[in-house]
This record gives sequence, C-alpha cells and structure tokens, in this order.
Amino acid sequence: MVKAKKFVIAARFDGLPKVSDFQLVEEDTPELKNGDLLCETLFISVDPYMRPFGRSLKKGDTMIGEVVSRWVSMNYYVIESKSKKYPVGTTVLAGYGWRTHAVVHEDDKHPLPTAQLRAVPADFPKELSPGLLLGVTGMPGMTAYFGLIDVCQAKSGETAFVNAAAGAVGSLVGQIAKIKGCKVIGCAGTDDKVTWLRDLGFDYVFNYKTKSLGEELKKAAPEGIDCYFDNVGGDFSVSVLNNHMKDHGRVAVCGSISTYNNPEAKGHYFFETIITKRLKLQGFFGAEYQADWPAATTQVAKWIVEGKVKHKEHVTNGFDQTPQALIGVLTGKNTGKAIVKI
Repeated sequence: MVKAKKFVIAARFDGLPKVSDFQLVEEDTPELKNGDLLCETLFISVDPYMRPFGRSLKKGDTMIGEVVSRWVSMNYYVIESKSKKYPVGTTVLAGYGWRTHAVVHEDDKHPLPTAQLRAVPADFPKELSPGLLLGVTGMPGMTAYFGLIDVCQAKSGETAFVNAAAGAVGSLVGQIAKIKGCKVIGCAGTDDKVTWLRDLGFDYVFNYKTKSLGEELKKAAPEGIDCYFDNVGGDFSVSVLNNHMKDHGRVAVCGSISTYNNPEAKGHYFFETIITKRLKLQGFFGAEYQADWPAATTQVAKWIVEGKVKHKEHVTNGFDQTPQALIGVLTGKNTGKAIVKI
C-alpha cells in the first residue's frame, strides 16, 4: 500500500481553467491481487484537448473520470507487481489520469484503445527517453503523422500551412511535410518560437500576433495553400479558408484552441467557401489510427535517430504543478510538447 496523490475537480471550468479549479487529495492504494501492478508515475502529458473534454466534469470528479481518463496519457514505472505480463521494473504507458501512483490490472480495458495499458515497444530506440512516447512518438506525434499524411494527403511540391506550429503537434507536422517535399509555412505567437521553427527547417514563418495573417500568407503562398493543418479554428481559420486556400485544397481540422476558453467565440467555417473552392475539410482524432500506430511510431523514432526530426519538451517539474502546466498549454506558454515530470 502506498500513500498516493491525485487531483479532483474543485469547480467546473468557466473559460480558462484556474488553479483553484483543481484540488489535490491523498489516497491509499489498495493491496495487490493476482494480475495487479502498482505503477509509479514518471511523466504526465498535458494537452489542449483536456479543456473541451473537461466540460463533462463536475465538482468532486477526479481527473481520471471517463472522458478525461480516455484522453490523458501517462508514463508509469512498475514498482510492485503480481502480474506475469509486467514484471517489476517494466516501463508502461496507460491512461489513468493525474495520479502519482495507480494500481491497475494487467487485463484492464480502457474505453480509448490508445490508452490501454501497454509496455514501451521493444523496438523503441534505447537512446530515446520513454517520455517521448507522450509527445513526438506518442499521441501528438501520431496526430501530426496521420493528419498530414492521411487526411491532408500532402504531396511533394505542394504548399502546406500549419498554425500553432511550435506546439507538440504543429512542429512535427511541419517537419514531416518537409520530409514529404512540401513548401512549409508556419506561424506561432512569440519571436522565440518563430526562431525555433526556422531552425526546424520551415520555409516561411511569422509571428501571428505582430504580423498580419493575410499579408504574410499572400507573401508566403501567393498562389494559395494546398494543405492546411488547423489547430486553432475560429476567425483565424475562417480567414485562411476564405482567402488563401487553393481550389481542391485539403484541411485537417485537429483542434480549435482559439475557442476552447471562450464560449462566445463566433468564428466558424463558411460553407460557401468550402463549396466554391471544393475544399476537403475533415475533422479527425489521432486515436482512430490506433491500429497503425506501431509502424508510425517506429518511423518517427527512426527520423529522430537519423536527425530528420527535431523535438523540444516543455517540462514542468513536480506533480503539484500539473494544473499550472495545463493552463500554460492553453495560454501558449509551451514550445514543443508539454509534460510534467514527477
């Protein structure tokens, strides 16, 4: 039995979540039964989509509630086990929320396939941190990979544009697009992030907070955009769709972070534009490609080892700081993948 910590909801989110919306509580882990393993958390993933899924939570619910737990990703280390599948010392991935420790059964089934209890893949390069399985080779990485390759169907010689390009998803979208032979345009909200995107090899980057979106895209893509990977939504994307997409362009709708904390946001997609330009507009979840994750994870890891893909982690230290880490993601404080190191 271990004295564990977890976060529960203290107040329902109203706009941008606040630290006071979360309460840190302690609990004793139960005694292990056959097939159980006691896991100690090493890293916690914090991601923008936790905000919209948090709408279903009420006061007193834990961050391992059904909706959030199916989206929260964690990296655990087995410290005590009565499981033959996962002996002591095994590093595993699971989706059991904001906890320092968890007792799970080796055959537990999670509602979300990609959040199933599983060991780190045997072919995962030893020189890479398993924490990357929460980022560039995990859910954000798979979202970037399949969103660009399957949804946008990016081809050599095309022009691709990604917003929120310095985040965990956007930064990989741009790099994969370059590997595929595209001209890549990206935007971010600080000059430091713009500099990093140039270092990653983006062809054209700009700070959308200090530059005109319309003017910059006209300069970067005077003939228009073929592939648009959208993490932002709202009025930003209305402008891109109306004014900068080529006929028969493809749009991967990944997120809408500009509207998550603003219930009165009025931005929307103009259906006339979608019709007149014959655009392909598709929303998607990276999780729906779960059957193809192993091969894609191997490919992205290979690109990292070969130096074709670079990554950055925005690390917050300490379990107690997990709410602050999530708020930081929702306000653009992170560059690259945001994780909490316990």
